Amino acid sequence: MENNVKIFNTLTRKVETFVPNEDGKVKMYTCGPTVYHFAHIGNLRSYIMEDVLEKTLRYAGYDVKRVMNITDVGHLSSDADTGEDKMLKGAKREHKTVMEIAKYYTDAFFSDCSKLNIKRPDVVEPATNCIPEFIHMIEVLLEKGYAYIAGENVYFDTSKLDDYYVFSSQSEKELMVGVRDDVSEDENKRNKSDFVLWFTKSKFDNQELKWDSPWGVGYPGWHIECSCISMKHLGEYMDIHCGGVDNIFPHHTNEIAQSEAYLGHKWCNYWFHVHHLNDKSGKMSKSKGDFLTVSLLEEKGYLPLVYRMFCLQSHYRKPLEFSYEVMDNMENSYVKLRKTIAKLDASTEVEQDKFDAYKEKFLQALEDDLNTSMALTVVYEVLKADMTDATKLALVKDFDYVLSLDLAAGEVANPADEIDADLEAYVLEKIEERKAAKKEKDFAKADAIRNELLEKGIVLEDTREGVKWKKA
Repeated sequence: MENNVKIFNTLTRKVETFVPNEDGKVKMYTCGPTVYHFAHIGNLRSYIMEDVLEKTLRYAGYDVKRVMNITDVGHLSSDADTGEDKMLKGAKREHKTVMEIAKYYTDAFFSDCSKLNIKRPDVVEPATNCIPEFIHMIEVLLEKGYAYIAGENVYFDTSKLDDYYVFSSQSEKELMVGVRDDVSEDENKRNKSDFVLWFTKSKFDNQELKWDSPWGVGYPGWHIECSCISMKHLGEYMDIHCGGVDNIFPHHTNEIAQSEAYLGHKWCNYWFHVHHLNDKSGKMSKSKGDFLTVSLLEEKGYLPLVYRMFCLQSHYRKPLEFSYEVMDNMENSYVKLRKTIAKLDASTEVEQDKFDAYKEKFLQALEDDLNTSMALTVVYEVLKADMTDATKLALVKDFDYVLSLDLAAGEVANPADEIDADLEAYVLEKIEERKAAKKEKDFAKADAIRNELLEKGIVLEDTREGVKWKKA
């Protein structure tokens, strides 16, 4: 088939025309969550854009098989091979078993994905399902001389590679920018960049999940799981590997090292990375303590799909700064867009020539390295264009396969405009109290009532027709 999709390939550091290994078919892998806590909306930006990539490829006519791992063992709290296993950390925090934590937060993750209209990958595989595959790969790497045993752990020897730092010509120090530095050096390593393939109880004796292996009772390192899970379901050749930019080093660098050493040939042709979501203080992360989740956005009155639209308005390779002010504006835009589309008259005729022309324009925007901002612009162009309502509605529905914003699902209320009955009764009672205080010339009490309401997000306005109120 004709290949017009262009994406930025982190491996070559340039935008390339996408050409799969097998004509018309795409094998795609997504680094899944470490299920020790809720996903924050920064994590979910990556999953939204990976969802858009998959749907764009399908929209362009490709048959896509997408695989995602679930990290339920082996991901340490440091990006190096030190620190506490994140799953064990979560279990201690909540006084549950590791598997109880894994089940709860896996379900929570996919619930968030559902709210954001992120399609579930064709294959979702927990790391704990694939221990035999991990052991087999490690055995082969030892046989080939790419791995060694030290301190009862198994390490990958990066000195055996011609080019370990495949994603960049930069030094290790430059690559480590953004990677946590609260690590202590592992004295068992031959080289600083070596990484663990298998931990034994000699490393973490309190580890809850352990398996027998030729090297002792223990558990796999984090990096080995993605290599094995992808090969199990996609074979020896993969087309696109996805993740956030913080996965580039060391995680994806290590994946390539062990996979190509094991296979003896190039493993994956295209690497797709989504940039960070920041707030005013910098990159969002769980290590900061409080972090934004989909549930928190809902508690604050936002529709989850407004956050998806917020992400689509920016390019995936640019940092995106979150603020509630921007979300307020996005909520208004989304509500107005749904209202406009809901008013279209579907009974008119579809003008096929105009439908085809705008469909092509929309596809071209997506094929240009996922220019989702331009794709949304095409939606607005369609609504303003000289064509029948039926044509507009047909186009919106067609586009929404990729955008996944429920654009044609009818009008939606802005939660910020919805009035709670109890709140309304409370405000009216306070207005009457204030009115009585002013009548008694107790202006201090009247001002105190106004300020009390203001603290609760209620603004009073004195008019000729009486006191009016609204949410701030």
